[in-house]
Amino acid sequence: MDNNKIMIVGTGNVGASIAFALINQSTAVNEIILTDIIAKDADGEAMDLRDALAVAPSFVKIKSGTYKDAKDCDVVVITAGAAQKPGETRMELLAKNVNILKGMIEQIMASGFNGIFLVVTNPMDVLTYYTMKFSKLPAERVIGSGTVLDSARLRTRIADYLNVNPKSIHAHQIGEHGDTELTLWSLADMGGQKITELLPSKVRKDISDFVRNEAYDIIDKKGATYYGIATCVVQILNCILNDEMRVLPVSSYDYFSDTSFGFPSVVGREGIVRRLDLKLSEKEGIELQKSINALKKAIKTVKY
Repeated sequence: MDNNKIMIVGTGNVGASIAFALINQSTAVNEIILTDIIAKDADGEAMDLRDALAVAPSFVKIKSGTYKDAKDCDVVVITAGAAQKPGETRMELLAKNVNILKGMIEQIMASGFNGIFLVVTNPMDVLTYYTMKFSKLPAERVIGSGTVLDSARLRTRIADYLNVNPKSIHAHQIGEHGDTELTLWSLADMGGQKITELLPSKVRKDISDFVRNEAYDIIDKKGATYYGIATCVVQILNCILNDEMRVLPVSSYDYFSDTSFGFPSVVGREGIVRRLDLKLSEKEGIELQKSINALKKAIKTVKY
């Protein structure tokens, strides 16, 4: 399809912030359809966003709609679901959100949708896996936001220590977007210099702990996280629609483990073009397996 038309399902903080981020930067998106279980909320957000178009840096058609409008969309972004409460883990959300997801995917697929799903709702990796199962779309066309946000947090934190721009840091969080995620320190670099040679192990551990737990801290302070993830989702959308073939640690299906988790992958117009074949250290390999095991366990607990 090449309409560069997207649907955002769920107009809570995350969904609305994605739409707001899209109109406030250069983007490949031509049209945004907002839909929510509370139709008037989606309508209100569309009205409010349209008011900004006369002065926004880009022009995008924005309207509210229903799942039927997904039929000619290139990407459907899933942000709907029960929100994570203070002290609640992403996995505790699982039972609530898989059932919400199933009904949603069935209605979207009934519209004739044949594009790419981009899953943002938590627990995102497990919901990405079930979106693939419920939609029956090829695995490469079901993508989760993965550890793109976690990796952005990581790069920012490392950059603070080294007094450089975060864009000069190449480093990834991988695995579950959550409590078992890990930092690929063995492959992290700044302009070819290994981060392991620039930062002592104590500092690296502190950075990894901070990145893993920052979402809980933000939720505790302001109730939800949405600006960071919204900006990351816009990056993924542009990557898909512009066929940028960029490497992003999105959540994608791993045939070997039968799970979906964040791992550096080439992303383009067809979705996941390929996962990278990275040589992890032995310790990282063990930690990643623990993360995969946690996700497999969560997947098996689901009843629907």
